[in-house]
Amino acid sequence: MGRTGEQKKEDDVVEALTEVRAEALTRVSAEVRADLELFLYEEAELLDQWRLHEWLELFTADAHYLVPSTDLPEGDPARHLFLVQDDRFLLEQRVNSLLTRAAHAEYPHSRTRRMITNVRASRDGEGRIRLWANFSVTRVRNGAVDAYVGSYRHLLEEAPDTELGYRYVERKAVLDLDALRPHGKVSVIL
Repeated sequence: MGRTGEQKKEDDVVEALTEVRAEALTRVSAEVRADLELFLYEEAELLDQWRLHEWLELFTADAHYLVPSTDLPEGDPARHLFLVQDDRFLLEQRVNSLLTRAAHAEYPHSRTRRMITNVRASRDGEGRIRLWANFSVTRVRNGAVDAYVGSYRHLLEEAPDTELGYRYVERKAVLDLDALRPHGKVSVIL
């Protein structure tokens, strides 16, 4: 008897979690963690001010921006449906689109405010930074207020040549919502 689609999803999630837990991680120093918090706060300011081209500079050339579906937050982008699954090229297209009148869902631009808490960080076996934090992004547009809450699960590399000292290899926003209601979509960058 074969596995159902739901059983396969559950098996995939367990496999992904096991791989993450098995990876050797080393906690970062309090000084590095403070630098990483500042990185997240500065990034939030860039996004809230719609300085998207500056924000794009926080990514490596081969970086990815991911927002998994609400029903499979631990999904694998190679095998599962994601709300957003952008490589650097697609991310540049997203930024350019959001900054034009053609992005009807965001013209005029929404006002957003980001809150970031519970920042934790470790260094992986390759010297990159695994960065976790909780977030709440409030979006105000046309008299409506939408809230997106979840957790960040980022992978960064040190970039001493930059003002903030780090760049994203992977930027992942995992929503805690069970559905995208009442807004039904993600039109801002989380």
